[in-house]
Amino acid sequence: RTTLTEEEENKMARQRNREIIPGVNRFSRSQMYKRSGRKYLKNKKETPKTEKPVRKASRFYSVDNIPKPLKAVHVHKPTALRRSIRPGTVLIVLTGPYRGNHVVFLKQLESGLLLVTGPFSFNGVPLRRINQVHVIATSTKVDISGVKLDSVKDELFIKPKTKAPKKKTEAGFFKNEQKKEKTGVSDEFKKLQKEVDAKVVAAAKKTDALLPAYLRSKFSLSKGQYPHLMKF
Repeated sequence: RTTLTEEEENKMARQRNREIIPGVNRFSRSQMYKRSGRKYLKNKKETPKTEKPVRKASRFYSVDNIPKPLKAVHVHKPTALRRSIRPGTVLIVLTGPYRGNHVVFLKQLESGLLLVTGPFSFNGVPLRRINQVHVIATSTKVDISGVKLDSVKDELFIKPKTKAPKKKTEAGFFKNEQKKEKTGVSDEFKKLQKEVDAKVVAAAKKTDALLPAYLRSKFSLSKGQYPHLMKF
């Protein structure tokens, strides 16, 4: 091992990148470039934008295969109507407060839901939206070509949202004092219900004399009856 003089040791201490062994420095060229601060002196003048360079593949790969989320592109497709359901078809409701009732299908709304009516004077079912999954289509049909339903849209069935008070008052702790206001049916909806029902009732009586009684009745199964063997 060669001994260095005091002057050579002081010279090596002053060097920023001294030699560890002959031909091998302590820091590489890229590390010295970063340490010198020369990268901050480049591109001071505005230069025209160029295309982004292609990202090079990493030299190292992670052990775990982490899946990356894909970009979801949602395309709104209109709900296809079942072949057995056409305007005027009598349906059987399977769920909800009106299950078992016979209703008349009027049209399909933009949301894909079915617009049906009892009529209200027959079985108490008002103008209502229902999913086609929750109905059984029958072979009975009513001619409703004279019923105009252009004004009936999804917005008619959307209730306005009421904002609850953020801060509670002293009276708010008592249930008796706080009573929720019930939002009844608007006069516009009642008028529309009467107009639609009048034409549907007239069409039902014209189709068959027994059809009003059929719409008033409820669907039910008794012992030994199987729905998959029935023809509706």
